[in-house]
Amino acid sequence: IYFLTINILHSIEPDVFVQSTVNRASKVLSEDISKNDKINNLKKIAIDTVDIKGIGFYTLGSARKNMNDDQKKVYAELFREYFLKSFSSRLAEYTNPEIDVFDKEVLSENYTMVNSLLKATDERPEVKIDWRIYTKNPNKPLIRDLIIEGLSLARTQKEEFSSILNSNDGDFDALFKTLKEFIKN
Repeated sequence: IYFLTINILHSIEPDVFVQSTVNRASKVLSEDISKNDKINNLKKIAIDTVDIKGIGFYTLGSARKNMNDDQKKVYAELFREYFLKSFSSRLAEYTNPEIDVFDKEVLSENYTMVNSLLKATDERPEVKIDWRIYTKNPNKPLIRDLIIEGLSLARTQKEEFSSILNSNDGDFDALFKTLKEFIKN
C-alpha cells in the first residue's frame, strides 16, 4: 500500500506537466541574462522534459531498420545535439511568451494530447500549440511532438531527414554530415 500511495502522489497529469514546462521556459526567457545563458537554460529544460531519443528514432522512420548499432549510437548523439541547438536557439528568440493550457485528450494509455494557446502580442498573432505527451511512465511524462497550427514538428523533421537520405541513396553518412554542419554553425 505504501508503494501505491507514493506512486499516486508522484503521478503528473499531462496538462499540469505542460503548463509547468511552459512556465519554466517563460521564466528563463524573461530573465535579464545573455542569449547564450538563456539557450543553456532552455537546453536543460528540454533534456528534462522532451523524449529526445524517441523523437530522434521516429524522425528516421523505417530507415532506422537499416542502421547497425554503431550508426544508431552515432545518430542518437548527433540528433540530441542537433535537437537541443535547434530547439533552444529558436525558442531563445521569444521574449516572455505566455502560453495557456486549456484542454487535454487521452489518446491511449501511452499518449495524451494537451492543447494550448500562445497568446498574441503586437509582434505575433495567437498560435495554437498541441503537445503530444508520452505517458507510459505517469511519473515522468515526456514531450514527443509539438503540433503548431496543425503542423507536426516531428513529422516535418522526419520528412526532411527522409529527403536527405533519399537524395543520397540511403547513405547515413550524408545525414550525419548534415547534422554535424548544423551543430557546428
